[in-house]
Amino acid sequence: MTLEHRDITVLGAGVAGLAVGMALAQRGAKVTLLEQADAIREVGAGLQISPNGAAVLYALGLGAALEAASMRAQAVRLVDGYSGDGVLRLDLARLRPGQGFHLVHRADLIEMLRKGAEAAGVEMQLLQRIEQVDLTGPRPRIVSAQGAEWQAEFVIGADGLHSKVRAALNGAVAPFFTHQVAWRALIPAEPGAVPEAEVHMGAGCHLVSYPLRGGTLRNIVAVEERRQWAEESWTLRDDPLELRLAFEGFNDRARGWLEQVQDVWLWGLFRHPVAKHWYGNGAAILGDAAHPTLPFLAQGANMALEDAWVLAEALDSSDADDTALSAYQAARQNRCAKIVQAANGNASAYHLRGPLRSLAHMGLRLGGAVAPGLALKRFDWIYDHDVTVAQDAR
Repeated sequence: MTLEHRDITVLGAGVAGLAVGMALAQRGAKVTLLEQADAIREVGAGLQISPNGAAVLYALGLGAALEAASMRAQAVRLVDGYSGDGVLRLDLARLRPGQGFHLVHRADLIEMLRKGAEAAGVEMQLLQRIEQVDLTGPRPRIVSAQGAEWQAEFVIGADGLHSKVRAALNGAVAPFFTHQVAWRALIPAEPGAVPEAEVHMGAGCHLVSYPLRGGTLRNIVAVEERRQWAEESWTLRDDPLELRLAFEGFNDRARGWLEQVQDVWLWGLFRHPVAKHWYGNGAAILGDAAHPTLPFLAQGANMALEDAWVLAEALDSSDADDTALSAYQAARQNRCAKIVQAANGNASAYHLRGPLRSLAHMGLRLGGAVAPGLALKRFDWIYDHDVTVAQDAR
């Protein structure tokens, strides 16, 4: 293996960082993972792992852990947010047999990746807040908030939206506010909660919900268009009353969920460009550091998992980093940009107003009756892509 005796530093212990650290360590690299928090954990959110992301978890040896920690979604239901009437039901079990769409708590995904990375030999250092990454010298120079400074043989930025490595490679680029905000919350699930993802669509707003952890919890993400700016942060608390007021015209089922919300987090949705440069001068980026996306296609974690596999495979397949990293960017950049653009389009489709909204819902109902698999087939290019068997990065 070309990664044996390589010393690689990964910044960030989220999905991207843990996955790439594990993939590299399994291939023989010595991996040090630096995380700014005092523990590796995630709280308060659910996510969806589609077949393209699940393929990476299986290839990493985490298939059994994924099945144990998740629920397989049986369907996606689009619902009129006001009347509660069904608009379209995509039967995942029937339309995509043998492929898993997993509903999982983010904390459970982080924990299975942490255990896998630890078992693979990744060294994890906590309380390492990185203030600067300098790529102008012969080796990447890393400076922490505590004033520590050291050089790395190779550094990977899995450090999210405000990535220091991305900034070092691309310069600072200001994101722009989409004039949309999102709330996220967890409530107890009703007895017998069906493992379906429901999208309740309104004029200028929508609400997504699905059960987690064996049907004991229900995840809620609610999005509203507004002029008022909100911080781009996952840790900003809000008043549950604000959430309820924003969706007070919605159907009884949705409002019943919101009445149960006691703790809610609010974050502003911003668009960031897909990075132009994904590597250079002894560094590379992946996940949100390379291609932040709006949460309207449930592909953020899945893209990060794909990136992790392709990057590790590329580095392990060539003795020349520039050759490997060029192949990595070529394999990932256009695909991720296309997914980001598709997510942007979903936001508009969910928030239609007036006569256009009625016509669109009528078209979805008719299409679902005539060709029930057509709406889902539009995304075959996402779900059928398996980086663990493709030759993209080799």
